[in-house]
Amino acid sequence: QAQLVEFGGGLAQAGGSLRLSCAASGNFFSINAMGWYRQAPGEQRELVATITGTSITNYADSVKGRFTISRDNAKNTVHLQMNSLKLEDTAVYYCNMRARRTAWSPRDDYWGRGTQVTVSS
Repeated sequence: QAQLVEFGGGLAQAGGSLRLSCAASGNFFSINAMGWYRQAPGEQRELVATITGTSITNYADSVKGRFTISRDNAKNTVHLQMNSLKLEDTAVYYCNMRARRTAWSPRDDYWGRGTQVTVSS
């Protein structure tokens, strides 16, 4: 079974930067896409950014121009560089991976446990 480990969260001031990373390990065949989602208290989990195996990226409108997602396929790792942080970026950030367990299995979603990002003034 695949596992995702997130690191890099913490506290930052508005206008500052943080870099999140997520490494996938375990028993899986191939990765279709990886990404980051976030959830603030009392709100629904929302997409932040995703990147496919062909390096196609998608970003939430709220983070375009500020966040950059990247991927190292060889290391099964995804990163999220967060610049110009705003107070509203405060949330728990979850790493997501869409992958096949075997060559003929359907794609399943795997989730990290989440890492807290807090932005203060």
